[in-house]
Amino acid sequence: MSATSDASTTKQLVVDPFCFRQFQEQEASKSYGGTVFGISIEDFEAIANERYEESNLQDGYAPFCKHIFLVNDFTNEDARVNVLPITKENEHLLRTHYEARNEKELPVLQRSFPLEAVGGTEKLPVAKYLDLILYSREQIRKENEAMDKEAGEETAPWGIVSIKAQDVDKELPMNPITQMRNALGKEQGGSGIPLEREAYMESVDYWKNNAVVS
Repeated sequence: MSATSDASTTKQLVVDPFCFRQFQEQEASKSYGGTVFGISIEDFEAIANERYEESNLQDGYAPFCKHIFLVNDFTNEDARVNVLPITKENEHLLRTHYEARNEKELPVLQRSFPLEAVGGTEKLPVAKYLDLILYSREQIRKENEAMDKEAGEETAPWGIVSIKAQDVDKELPMNPITQMRNALGKEQGGSGIPLEREAYMESVDYWKNNAVVS
């Protein structure tokens, strides 16, 4: 048995289809404004599983959500920090738009710096870390069921639902509007976790002074 096939039987992490848009090999990446990787999904999973240690899992916003942080030394220069401070010099570049991450989600109002307006990818620093946001297999199945999606046959305990490029090895606050959508329930593309005021206000404090680049 090859090393690749042997690793496939012991995977702890797999890239969930929701995250496919972050890989160039997938058609959905062409319309995605966030971090997109040239590395294949197969190779990314292999590296993530090689570095996986259960003791390194950090709690997320709900019991089914965890984070694991990897040193970004395997994605060339694809992973760029895509959050910038809002200043008097750049605030006029901010744009707003309604966005849904897939056809089932309820569109919500977002704001961001257009990539071309800040000088393109080469003007953004290469990220030091990758924040892999993980959902439990049980939660993924519940959300797929609520959105009338096929459950699939994947059995790996954790699905990578998003990958954030950043300069710190800790979770950045979830966007306030994402917290609101989550609170609306699985039928609207959320997770069904009620809004917590303290976490929401912490998020506001961060995101009123920062914005993503997309």
